[in-house]
Amino acid sequence: MYPDLSYLFNDIFGTSVDNWISIFKTFGFLLVVALACCGILLKYELRQKEKEGLILPKNITVVTTEKQSIQDILINSLFMLILGAKLPLLILQFDRFKGDPASFVFSKMGMWYIGLAAAITTVVYSLWKNKSADPNPKHTDILQYPSEKTNDIIIIAGLSGVLGSKLFSITEDLSGFFKDPLGTLFAGSGLNVFGGLILAFIAVYYYVKSIGIKPVYMMDIAGMGILLGYAVGRIGCQLSGDGDWGIEAASQPSWWFLPDWLWSYNYPNNVNNSGDLLSNCDPETYRAAISQGLSTEDSCVKSCGIRYCHELNPRVYPTPIYETLFSLTSLALLWFNKHRFSVPGMIFFTYMIINGIERFFIEKIRVNEKYEMLGLNWSQAQYISILFILGGIAGLIYLITNRAKNIPIK
Repeated sequence: MYPDLSYLFNDIFGTSVDNWISIFKTFGFLLVVALACCGILLKYELRQKEKEGLILPKNITVVTTEKQSIQDILINSLFMLILGAKLPLLILQFDRFKGDPASFVFSKMGMWYIGLAAAITTVVYSLWKNKSADPNPKHTDILQYPSEKTNDIIIIAGLSGVLGSKLFSITEDLSGFFKDPLGTLFAGSGLNVFGGLILAFIAVYYYVKSIGIKPVYMMDIAGMGILLGYAVGRIGCQLSGDGDWGIEAASQPSWWFLPDWLWSYNYPNNVNNSGDLLSNCDPETYRAAISQGLSTEDSCVKSCGIRYCHELNPRVYPTPIYETLFSLTSLALLWFNKHRFSVPGMIFFTYMIINGIERFFIEKIRVNEKYEMLGLNWSQAQYISILFILGGIAGLIYLITNRAKNIPIK
């Protein structure tokens, strides 16, 4: 499929694969698209709540100054240190960079003497500018609407979500993490969705509360936004073949009328280079390259002429497609019936139940590590799914009980 955009462009326009466009990895690109979609939905819903008077603007004082603070100078100089060290090497070793941008950027490689010169120049220039800057800060009173903070909310959710996903994923493979900490942290694959949801929820909850948005309203919007973002993100998993696929598929039944790839798929050119070599590759050349210590990608180039040269055999269930379809259907149900949820918070807790049920059952046909606990042999996601379902049910009961007792919900 499309481990990076060069493979997609090859299918559409016939351009070569593994060219400069390969720096844009398909999963990462779809992750950005997912965040953008969530941002659009979030801004729309916040504006609706503002029109209804449920979320009110705040009077704030904005302080501006021409003089840079020491903190700003240090941050700018650190940025120039890294940029100055990495950019020249990136230009000189672009082939290496485009193969694995994350590993290149977060490695120790770099022309650090150039970076140091750039950092020192930045400090000197900033201090010189500060001498002629107006030292008196300006204070401006403005009316700030919560919807104007959409970008901040999305950035916080995105960063904390990726961090949480990685941290939870590491707990599933601690031995692999200790063998290659940096490689594990900055690899595009290996993300635990529930870990991302939990940490993002905590981070966004406290942030929106600090800017005057009642968290309960944000929770309802988040329930729908997560479904949308998850659906788009799983498209990235499917297109890139990042390993989030299912177990070996059973024989396709005679009654199946949908496309064959919806029942089982072989994920050609998957980004993990998992499975067997493609039929047009030379296996002897590949084995020889591996025995010489070349990486999997370089061995693929030697034997096939491309960096991603594997496909799964036997075929597996394309679980990312199933999750995308389920998430979009669930989003439609919540979106078109959102005005029927009379108590704030009900949409979110309903989402928790839906999400928990979906993930519990999809795990039965996904490749995941299983853990023995209380006589059960489930994956980590299945145990968390049960907590999601129970939490959603408890939340709905709490909200309904408070409404019946006429107790205001905070």
